[in-house]
Amino acid sequence: MQTRALRPRWRARRSESIRAGDAVISNPLVVIPTRNEVENVRAMIAALGALSLRALIVDDASPDHTADVARDAGAEVLVREGNRGLGPAYRDGFAWALAGGFDPIIQMDADFSHDPADVPRLIAALGDSDLALGSRYVAGGGTVNWGLGRRILSRCGSVYARTFSGVRYRDLTGGYKAWRADLLGRVLAPPAGFVRPSSDGYSFQVETTMLAHRLGARIVEVPIVFTERREGRSKMSLGIAVEAARRIPGF
Repeated sequence: MQTRALRPRWRARRSESIRAGDAVISNPLVVIPTRNEVENVRAMIAALGALSLRALIVDDASPDHTADVARDAGAEVLVREGNRGLGPAYRDGFAWALAGGFDPIIQMDADFSHDPADVPRLIAALGDSDLALGSRYVAGGGTVNWGLGRRILSRCGSVYARTFSGVRYRDLTGGYKAWRADLLGRVLAPPAGFVRPSSDGYSFQVETTMLAHRLGARIVEVPIVFTERREGRSKMSLGIAVEAARRIPGF
């Protein structure tokens, strides 16, 4: 796999500190995978910038020039050759973030289904945890503008993932998370006796949380409201859900 990226500009820049319990975290990075998100990416980078948050866009060579727009908007950009999947995009982006010394590392979507205003709450939850999950299925969480079929698919997916994993978290399939760098590094390069994450698709979300749990991580769920994307077309489909369902029992 070939990748190319700008040299990190942010190591020497100061950012506003965000308090997480008794700890002050001053070097967060938001990692966002993209594929044809030109309609959303500039506004997302601006929204994060208004919160003094930095973004790394991991783009799968989008034909709509998402990477160019993101670069012009001031984000760091990691371009990968071809449409290689969500899991590899996150693994490459996380590796880049860890090598740059960023902590914590936040993952989210580019399409505003994840509200950027929730990032500080996820980071604050890391004061007494190693991983904060943005959860649609705890008190205060929910979804907006979803049809009945999408709600059923998501709910059933979460129940299915909990059944096979044996863990208690209500929203295992969500993709809005904040990681402490130490935990994320151990998930990507685990000690002897543990496996590395290998999923290519949306099952990556379930797999990484399960691996963190097995490593003894302190995990907390933070309520979020998931809103159907503003612009463009959703990449979720029945085929993607079936692929994830087939992978989960093997974790």
